[in-house]
Amino acid sequence: MSLLKPEESSFAGTVNVLVIGGGGCGLSAALSAHEHGAEVLVLERDSSALGTTSMSTGLIPGAGSRFQTEKGIVDTPDIFATDIMHKTRDQTDQSMAVHMAEQSAPTVEWLADYCGVPLSLVDSFDYPGHSRRRMHGPPNRTGSELMGALHDAMARNGLDVALDAPVTDLFADEAGRIQGVRITRPDGTIEDLGCNALILACCGFAGSQDMLKEFIPEIVPAEFFGHPGNKGDAIRWGRALGAAVGDIHAYQGHGGLAYGQGVPILWAHIMEGGFQANADGKRFSNEAKGYSEQAVEIVAQPGHFAWSIYDERCHAIMKEFDDYHDALKADCIRKAGTIDELETITRLPNTLVDTLNDVAAMTRGEQEDALGRDFTGHPVLEPPYYAVKVSPALFHTQGGLIVDENGQVKREDGSLLPNLYAGGGAARGISGPSCWGYLAGNGLITATALGRLSGQAAARATR
Repeated sequence: MSLLKPEESSFAGTVNVLVIGGGGCGLSAALSAHEHGAEVLVLERDSSALGTTSMSTGLIPGAGSRFQTEKGIVDTPDIFATDIMHKTRDQTDQSMAVHMAEQSAPTVEWLADYCGVPLSLVDSFDYPGHSRRRMHGPPNRTGSELMGALHDAMARNGLDVALDAPVTDLFADEAGRIQGVRITRPDGTIEDLGCNALILACCGFAGSQDMLKEFIPEIVPAEFFGHPGNKGDAIRWGRALGAAVGDIHAYQGHGGLAYGQGVPILWAHIMEGGFQANADGKRFSNEAKGYSEQAVEIVAQPGHFAWSIYDERCHAIMKEFDDYHDALKADCIRKAGTIDELETITRLPNTLVDTLNDVAAMTRGEQEDALGRDFTGHPVLEPPYYAVKVSPALFHTQGGLIVDENGQVKREDGSLLPNLYAGGGAARGISGPSCWGYLAGNGLITATALGRLSGQAAARATR
């Protein structure tokens, strides 16, 4: 991956707006650029354009959306921004947090209205750190559904995604203006394509072991559950152009990947009163702080695994998610009619009985949790119990190129690179400097909102 001089190019043609990456950010950017009058082309390195978005739950926060209004939920961008700042311990860029909060509902409604994504509000449980129920997703709560709807919108608008088209080099002049890109096909064929604006939507560096060891060594032992194309290309290109990079140590982890199955176990079971126990049958952290920071907690446990334990009521709520049905089909969800049977199934020691009794007492408000969790507000867990063995996972990184409110990339001195934009994992997110700042939906709001805004800005700039 390198920068080349424009005179080294052999451009076969020029496109107004080029987008590198065919995930949720890239397709949002392309659709937005087209909406605002630009000729646009998406370049995707793989033989299918799915990206990290397809591996997500497809849930996007929107504060003050009409979907919330229909459910009688009062929410505002100010409330959302406050939630973001609280979760990040006031260590994320406040202006960008406010901006993303303000753009959240308009982006959700744009996806529904312009792009035809069948979104609805998740109103059955609370996500960690969100003070309102503001998550919106497709019917089965999968990123593959979201991507399918975006591809349908691309087809309706006659927009192309060039597949098997990995970009290996950028052509930039001395002022940092991008003149085009070089594509190196799998068979070694080289193609040069010019552009008037370039949008980097090729995610972060969670798939690069070298960069993880350099910037986030704590999560290296976790299983990588993301798109293999996340190699840090955008950050390398940006730094070569003098771009500023922020929150490089931030990432989204997950403390609930079904052990050996690669299926995410969504956090609803925890937020509704379930808990996690280690190989000693004991709880080891405040699980309700968030699924992202729970990943590194499990990394520190014997064997790097935990058991998620919950009951029939939680099990019923989990059925709202397609991923959970995948876990059921994979036969990794265990059911036990009694505590003794639960111990047998999980092969955990009888200290698990004490753990269950302590959780019950804390749920009834009879004792406080030494780990800081408030279990009250939910019924006591009752048999039959459910259990699933989970491993820690790394989903994607949250640090990246620093951008302005339109997704245009900034230099170290605060000035803007002339025609370079970034969104999603390629841009610095709103999760602060570490894993504990990640709020559910942070990844997809910066993907879709910055995709929409950068597409619009690039289209206007090229006109």
